Formats: sequence, C-alpha cells, structure tokens
Amino acid sequence: MLAQAGASAEMAAGLVDADLGGGIFKKRIALPGRGKSGSVRTLVATNKGSRWFFVFGFEKNERASIGAREVEALQRIATDLLGLCPGELDAHVASAALKEICHDSEEEGREQDSGRRSRDRA
Repeated sequence: MLAQAGASAEMAAGLVDADLGGGIFKKRIALPGRGKSGSVRTLVATNKGSRWFFVFGFEKNERASIGAREVEALQRIATDLLGLCPGELDAHVASAALKEICHDSEEEGREQDSGRRSRDRA
C-alpha cells in the first residue's frame, strides 16, 4: 500500500505515464527489488485533486496493455466513482466495497482538521 500512496503523490505532482481520458490515468509502480520497468501498471480514476481510485492493475509480463473496450468501461467506472459524495464514499468504505489508503501525513492532518479529508481509494 505504501507504493500506492507514493504513486498518488507522484501523480498529484503531474508524474503520470499516460492520460487515457475520462479521468483514467496510467501509472507504473515499482515493486521492491524490481524497479518500474519490471513492475506493475496501475490505472487510476482521479479528479487530480483529493480523489484517487486505483481501479485496475497488471504486471507488464502478464499483458502489454488494455484494450479500448476496457478503457471505456474504466472511464464509466471513473465517472461513477468521482461523482460520489463524501457520505456515499464513507458508506462504500464501511461496506468494504472500497478500501481506503491513507498517507501518514494525511492522517495527522485529519486529526488536526477533521472537517477536511484527502483520500486514496482502492
């Protein structure tokens, strides 16, 4: 999960591998001891603000990429996820439909200001 947290921070800084449109971005994530070239590709639904949803991942040695129909499906998922209100997100996390990944610095910020939250969602 630490790798996902680092990936969302990199993407927030503009470091993405590809913008697939419709709120879907491709980001390579290095696995320990393998580096980015031999690691996983993740597809993330994001508003480039406070919402980062890791929606799909694969190893490069398992498949080269994803097809156009898969991208279209992920774009529809992105629209749904990015359209959820905070209460709906909380309900999905509570039901385990989504898993929240928090950064340590964000959790500290959350303790200081419980009214503002920034989350990564898986």
